[in-house]
Amino acid sequence: MYPSSPQTGPVRNTPYQVVLPFYLYATISFLVATILLFFSSAAFTQHYFHPQTLAVTHVMALGWGTMMILGASHQLVPVLIEGKLHSNFLGYLSFAFAAIGIPLLVYSFYHFIFGLSAQWGAILINIAIIVYLINMAISMSKSKKENIHAVFVFTAALWLLITIVVGLLLVYNFTHNILSYDSLHYLSFHAHIGIVGWFLLTVLGIGSRLIPMFLISKYNNVKLLKWIYGLVNFGLISFIIFFLYFNKTSFYLIPIIAILFAIILFAYFCRKCYAERIRRKVDDQIKMSLLSIGMMALPIIFLIIVIISLLWLANNSQLILTYGFCIFFGWITAIILGMTFKTLPFILWNKTYHTKAGVGKTPNPRELFSNKMFLWMSAAYLFGFVLFAIGILIKNEILLKTAAGLLIIAAVLYNGNVFKMAFHKPKNNG
Repeated sequence: MYPSSPQTGPVRNTPYQVVLPFYLYATISFLVATILLFFSSAAFTQHYFHPQTLAVTHVMALGWGTMMILGASHQLVPVLIEGKLHSNFLGYLSFAFAAIGIPLLVYSFYHFIFGLSAQWGAILINIAIIVYLINMAISMSKSKKENIHAVFVFTAALWLLITIVVGLLLVYNFTHNILSYDSLHYLSFHAHIGIVGWFLLTVLGIGSRLIPMFLISKYNNVKLLKWIYGLVNFGLISFIIFFLYFNKTSFYLIPIIAILFAIILFAYFCRKCYAERIRRKVDDQIKMSLLSIGMMALPIIFLIIVIISLLWLANNSQLILTYGFCIFFGWITAIILGMTFKTLPFILWNKTYHTKAGVGKTPNPRELFSNKMFLWMSAAYLFGFVLFAIGILIKNEILLKTAAGLLIIAAVLYNGNVFKMAFHKPKNNG
């Protein structure tokens, strides 16, 4: 989620036509997810393997989080490697395959049908990610610039590929029994590779570049970032080994501690960036993004509670549901809500005003969206998130409906602001 600024050379700029469809698709997906959440709120008082819960989760994971990151990285990676995106066509192709595959898969989950729609949905998503990876790999291979942030992003994409390949196998396993156990057995394996390998590694890599840039901070520590990168990947690899060969619950504390330590180091990195910032005033969008860093701790806390409960108590579905909700509607959503309005305005400013800069009066990128609408969105989102999490824990359907309604309001305001920017028309100033 990196802005294309007026200072960024045309060689490194990816055309907005490649990036914008991902952003708009993700934006609409967020609204769809909150509507599904409202009408499926009762499912969050039941088992976490409920069809409607799976549908909402995959809209958030694929339609919202993944599509937003894919679009942003088409803009970001060329800037990081100081090169050019290998192929705009492959960018369009990746979008097309994912855009068709995601609703097919979500529809199948919602109705718990694992025939051709689920299988083709999963296949198309796999093709989309393979195309994306090819595009990124060739782009990076042509560049002579090595960049730790680009390494984070590319490694995360490899973990995403592993995640969706496992997901494809799980879809086929419902009807063909190709794995040793049923699909529910592999659910945590599939989910955590995606959450940690794809989302966390991407956020750490991109965040460690964007936060210093937006704060205009002098702080940089590549050695610290390498430690963070190593700890996250160690945690992932050890988790896979324990799951496949030593499936004992207490062993999972090892990868959790490694990943928690990586998050603590990242929080330290961000604190140093904040302390050494040149811009003293921090805007609301960055405050939302910094809040998301604190929200990283919530899923970890719930995961530790879940593991302790599995060791000494019965399996607690409500804790697991709250854990998942905190990841997708908490941490990931808070990051996107904040970063969208720090990155998309620059992309759309370039689209409209890049050739007119210096000719006449042009607005600041921040003027392309409504900050008042952003603040109302933030309030509705935070209240909705907290109330829904409480509603899951106490199994209160009235509270769940109320909270889901607030999240719909947040999504509507978010959509309004994004589309306001997307359809912005330049003023005829001399």
